[in-house]
Amino acid sequence: MGYSSRGPGPPWGLLLLLLLSFFGGVVSEENKQYHMQSLCKNHFLQQLYRKIEGAVLRSQNEKSLDCVVTFQTHSILQRFMLRFDMLHLDCNDHLFIYDGAHPVGAYKADLNCRNTKQAVGAIFTRTNFVTLKYVTDGWGTESNGFTLVITAVKDPKHSCQDFKCTQREFCIATDLVCDGINHCADGSDEAISNTCSKANGSTVFGMSMTLFVVIAVSSLLVLCACVVALSVCICRRQASSHGHPQQNYNANMPLQQTQGCHGNGTGATTIVSKLPGNWLHPAGLQLGYSEARVRLYCRAK
Repeated sequence: MGYSSRGPGPPWGLLLLLLLSFFGGVVSEENKQYHMQSLCKNHFLQQLYRKIEGAVLRSQNEKSLDCVVTFQTHSILQRFMLRFDMLHLDCNDHLFIYDGAHPVGAYKADLNCRNTKQAVGAIFTRTNFVTLKYVTDGWGTESNGFTLVITAVKDPKHSCQDFKCTQREFCIATDLVCDGINHCADGSDEAISNTCSKANGSTVFGMSMTLFVVIAVSSLLVLCACVVALSVCICRRQASSHGHPQQNYNANMPLQQTQGCHGNGTGATTIVSKLPGNWLHPAGLQLGYSEARVRLYCRAK
C-alpha cells in the first residue's frame, strides 16, 4: 500500500506575517530618513505626497538633478518647520522651497551658495504641505549638499496633547522625542531631562526595552521555525522507511516442516517457516528472522 512521505511544510508565511506585524507595531516610523539621490530617481514617485511627522532629508553632491518632492502632514491642523543641520550648496545649485503642494507661484526661499544654516534659521509653512525643488549642475565636490530636518508642528491653540517644545510655542509628535534629532530647534525634545531619562532608562542587558523585545521575539520565531522544520524532516524519514511494500509476501503460503525424534519416547518437532524474502532489505530481514526461528516442542509418541 502506497504512502505519501510529503507532509505539511512549516508555516513560513504565517511566521513572516507575525514578524512583520510585530516590527511594524514596535519600531516607530515617525522619523524617516530620505536621500535626494533616491527620491529623484523615479519621476513617478516624485508626484506622491509623502505624509510625515518628522523626516531628515540628506543631499551630498548630486549632479544634474532637477526634481520636485512634496511632503504633507497627517493633520490639516499641522504645518511644517524646516531647519538645516548642514547647508553648503554649490553656487550653481538651487534649493527652492514652496509653501504648498506644487512648485508654482512665489517660492518661500531660494537657497544657494550665498546662504548658511545660521542665516536661514527655521522656516515655517502656513499650509500643511511643503514642496522642495532641487536643481544642480554637473559639477561639485563631496562637501556640497545639505541636511534638512523637517518636522510637523501644531500650535498650542489647537489643544495640543503631544510634546510641547520649551522655547517654541508649538507641539510635536511624542514619537519624535528622544530620537537623537533636534526637532524643536531649541533642543528641548532631546534634553537630558526626566522624559529622555525615562525613555532611555529601561534597559535589559544593556539594550533598550524595545530592542530587547524585538530580538527576543524574532529569536523565538526563528526557534519555532527550526522546530517545525525538524519535525517535518523526521516525519518524512519515518514515512519513507515504512512505506516500502514487503516483497512477495502471502499470508496463505504453506509452511514446510521437518520432524525428528530424539530421547526416550520424547519427540521434538522442528518447525521452520520457509517464507521468501530479501535478507538484505529491512522488510526482508524481518521475514528472514521468522524463517530461521526454530520452535521445539515435545510430545509423547
